[in-house]
Amino acid sequence: MFTYSYPRPAVTVDAILVSSDKTVLLIERGREPYKGKWALPGGFIDMDESLETACLRELQEETGIVIDEVKQFKAYGAVGRDPRHRTISVVFYAFIGEEQSALAGDDAAKARWFSLNELPELAFDHGQILEEFKTEVLK
Repeated sequence: MFTYSYPRPAVTVDAILVSSDKTVLLIERGREPYKGKWALPGGFIDMDESLETACLRELQEETGIVIDEVKQFKAYGAVGRDPRHRTISVVFYAFIGEEQSALAGDDAAKARWFSLNELPELAFDHGQILEEFKTEVLK
């Protein structure tokens, strides 16, 4: 491994999982920052996994839902998007049939499906992400 004497950003993944009823799966954050706010399931990648694998793992860890594949949407890296440190997130999405039962796990306090037209207040820049997703993918 390389070590560098200058700061580096962290890399995370987020999952947009949309049902046939146009609902999206969100988790209530169980930890700071934004404890108690709703967010897309996601988290930090491990050093030995691909972005897609990290996204599928985080989705399963935080919601109990297992899917086979996701498609990359966009990367988000605005300075200050995460109050902890510089973070770049790669966002993935998948469509499923009916809503699956979701059980919160890992650092998620709750997991729940929401209408894409009636979203709660969202953590980080997840509101912006979902608006862009609705405009660009769901058209």
